[in-house]
Amino acid sequence: MTAVPGFREHLEVHIENEGQLLSYMFFMLDVAPATIASYLGDEDEPDWRLTLAFLEDRLALEHVEDGFLVNTAFLPYLPGPQQPGYGIVAELGPLLKERFAVVRPAG
Repeated sequence: MTAVPGFREHLEVHIENEGQLLSYMFFMLDVAPATIASYLGDEDEPDWRLTLAFLEDRLALEHVEDGFLVNTAFLPYLPGPQQPGYGIVAELGPLLKERFAVVRPAG
């Protein structure tokens, strides 16, 4: 899952820094933080709505690697209940919400 919309520049920098695509690190260090930043109003980051919709669509395809990345390198890195941006959790689509409830049962 390297074609997250709007993340081309993030991806290029990641590959330049790491010498290759490390999907887990890319999601944990780039996609999750940029999505949260966008939700909090940073217009320089890819639109959080498009990112969540993209991830929801990818989960619907039931691709194992996509599900693994979402479960381990995206959802766990969303803000906690006392952190700025926690409202993004309420914006998750049905499949993302289902997985979030398993990955982070306490929110």
